Amino acid sequence: MKNKDYSVVSVKENLLIQNDKKADELRKHLSSKGIFFINVMASPGSGKTTLLVELINSLKNDFRIGVMEADIDGDVDAERISSLTRVRSIQVHTSGACHLTAQMIEDAIKEFDISNINLLILENVGNLVCPAEFDTGAHLNMMLLSVPEGDDKPLKYPLIFQVSDIAVITKIDTLEVFKFDIEACKTYIKRRNKDAEIYEVSAVKKIGIDSLVEALRKRIKANQM
Repeated sequence: MKNKDYSVVSVKENLLIQNDKKADELRKHLSSKGIFFINVMASPGSGKTTLLVELINSLKNDFRIGVMEADIDGDVDAERISSLTRVRSIQVHTSGACHLTAQMIEDAIKEFDISNINLLILENVGNLVCPAEFDTGAHLNMMLLSVPEGDDKPLKYPLIFQVSDIAVITKIDTLEVFKFDIEACKTYIKRRNKDAEIYEVSAVKKIGIDSLVEALRKRIKANQM
């Protein structure tokens, strides 16, 4: 039998190692500029943009915010964020990729005058798998899980819960409509990540927003001291 002259595993490991190195460099660079970077991950339709509008409008009097909206195509989310919050927002197209790398983030940041921001927010590509594999250089990973998606997602997509500092259960105003066991979901999340902070919100009904905003405000200020 001929010796294999290739290894899929080593190629992937090398890719992730290089990305992690770039992510660490980017994180240190942003910290040196007093910029806190939040990476928001979730499935399409989980309510990312709707929740971000509420969070940004609650935080923009305390921080100078820049937003990056990542999608395979289109600029709907960037336009929506800009029009509803009046903060600077840019669209990042991934050219078909289901995730963003740290290098792609670094390239996108060049579109901002970072001397004028101290809070950078990324709405990552809608996907529970690929974005969780790549460190973006963020100081904080926040993932959203909506009630209509089902309470078993932490069991099916463990990595995104493992790498997230904050897990937000969204659309809790629909609990009566969907068969979603919120306590079971919390247990599953803690099974994947015992240190994850869990919040329950409804952006439409403005439930739980204040608690999440205060948690983010504390983390941002602690990092910038």
